[in-house]
Amino acid sequence: MQETEMPEPTQMQTQTPSLEAPTLKRIHAKRLREVYRSAGWPYQDVIEIELLAAGLLERMINGSGHDLVRVTDAGIAHLAGATQGNRRARSAHDSLVDKVAHAMLRDGRLVWTGLNLRAKLPGESDEQSRWKMCQPDVFSIRNSSRQEYLEPIVHEIKVSRADLLGDIKRADKRAAYLDVGGQCWYVLGCDRSGHPIAKPNEIPMECGVMVFQNNQLEVMRMAPKRPCTELPFGIWMALAKATSMKAADLAETEATGQVALTVIDSTK
Repeated sequence: MQETEMPEPTQMQTQTPSLEAPTLKRIHAKRLREVYRSAGWPYQDVIEIELLAAGLLERMINGSGHDLVRVTDAGIAHLAGATQGNRRARSAHDSLVDKVAHAMLRDGRLVWTGLNLRAKLPGESDEQSRWKMCQPDVFSIRNSSRQEYLEPIVHEIKVSRADLLGDIKRADKRAAYLDVGGQCWYVLGCDRSGHPIAKPNEIPMECGVMVFQNNQLEVMRMAPKRPCTELPFGIWMALAKATSMKAADLAETEATGQVALTVIDSTK
């Protein structure tokens, strides 16, 4: 039997009117990554239409006559730019986490980063309460042997406005932070123009607000203090299993020539 070669996928030639390019968001980059890793089967939804219109995807027909989509060179370039942006955002986030942690160390507190803590979310009754895991960026307590003097504090670090706006919509996450900490602070970075990514009135009132700018932490609104007479046993176990930051970490940071972080209170 004579074998017949399957024809290569061909690009569909279409003429489209000149339209304004759609505004691309994170969901578009996510879809590009999904298509890049897949066999190219189309989703046939609005996201795909916008990517096609932007020239980041192109329609193809395979040898069996089925429609496919493929990431174009422009789409690859867009993905590379989005990846670099994500790396910069992670780097800025991690850097600010370190700065806040060092500020807490300098205040003589015991500091942890990257914890997984179990919080109890209140319900209308004890039977309706539920548990939720939370991961505060910075968790610290006073260096005291008296439970009632520990004053646990949670610092949540945000360097992206989109990330912040999505976060403050998550009431359960915020309630979990308030359960494990007597105070909860949002620490905000600045955008490329040097302006804070949000105003204090955009942050829920049960949380305090700090802004990092000009190499200092500025208190924009104090965090309400809630009574915390003792830490739950589950939190003690999480702290025991984790490694707290040491004073040596602070000394090493200062020895490298990094400027010591100053905390100023603008509410006074």
